Amino acid sequence: MLTYSTAGESHGKCLITLVEGLPHGLSIDEDLINAELARRQGGYGRGGRMQIEADRVEVLTGIRKGRTIGSPVTLLIANRDSRIDSAPPLTQPRPGHADLAGMHKYGIGDARDVLERASARETAARVAAGALARLLLSEAGIDVVGYVRGIGPVEIASPKMCADELRRARDESETYCPDPDATQRMKKEIDAARDDGDTLGGLIEAIAFGVPAGLGSHVQWRTKLDGRLARAVMSVQAIKSVEIGMGRNVAAARGSQVHDEIVPDESGRPTRPTNRAGGIEGGITNGCPVIVRAAMKPIPTLMRPLRTIDVQTGKPADASTERSDVCAVPAASVVVENVIAFELAAAVVERFGGDSIDEMRRRLNPSA
Repeated sequence: MLTYSTAGESHGKCLITLVEGLPHGLSIDEDLINAELARRQGGYGRGGRMQIEADRVEVLTGIRKGRTIGSPVTLLIANRDSRIDSAPPLTQPRPGHADLAGMHKYGIGDARDVLERASARETAARVAAGALARLLLSEAGIDVVGYVRGIGPVEIASPKMCADELRRARDESETYCPDPDATQRMKKEIDAARDDGDTLGGLIEAIAFGVPAGLGSHVQWRTKLDGRLARAVMSVQAIKSVEIGMGRNVAAARGSQVHDEIVPDESGRPTRPTNRAGGIEGGITNGCPVIVRAAMKPIPTLMRPLRTIDVQTGKPADASTERSDVCAVPAASVVVENVIAFELAAAVVERFGGDSIDEMRRRLNPSA
């Protein structure tokens, strides 16, 4: 079983990711992990914290001579801004954050203990885990590409591109959107929101190419791959809805407009001319690309603060302002892409796994 856990606070000493279940002998590419961490810190609309941190991973355990040795892999990302003990208390909870809910949970009058862990800074640790899992996915020929489909009122249709084309177009965009015209319109929306002291959310989509049929299971609710993907994506900070395939559009369509017909290809093997299901039927991959979509709310820390109360005095107040982004949708697309990559890698291990990467390769390519 391939799993991971994260630890660390926004202004603590570091973030830590513990990954368990990687097979022995997998080559580790720290440059790939660092590249994903750098992408997470980029994107138009990011705030001041990204000018302080320069995330790089340090592998602490589970690696010898650049390869996994079968034991847990520990990844560390240091925080330059490690002022958790000197950071001031926060008694004016910010609407849209975990501040007030966490204060109720623990019975405390200072939200600092809550916000330090609830912060989206934690997602750097998840990106590191997903980037590590991508090394395993490449053995199975699976390539996950996440990108921005919309920011504020600007939205594009899902592009019809192969993985390499989509990644190349995305990487040329400051908003991680593969459409150059939409990128410019998104930047204008972000600039307008910044001028107003406001923030913007948007729409993220990720496509997993090369996914074989048979990953996941229909047997138990907890093993259904679509449910696992939805949970992984929904747990990303500020994500408010998750869709697979047609998503909520199935509610307004007839069955003939929703389900993917099965027809024979030139060799008589079953194929589908459409992919409305998003590559998953009954909790199991069907051989089509897996398509996952997520809606991200605007960042709740506004430079024009929303109303709140000071919990110490009970009087009205303006919400506290920490360093924040105007728009973090591009960064969130990197997180979404990588949490999806990890769940797919876990499903690959379940189906084809072995104690070593050589054993897994034999199971992936039995005729080789």
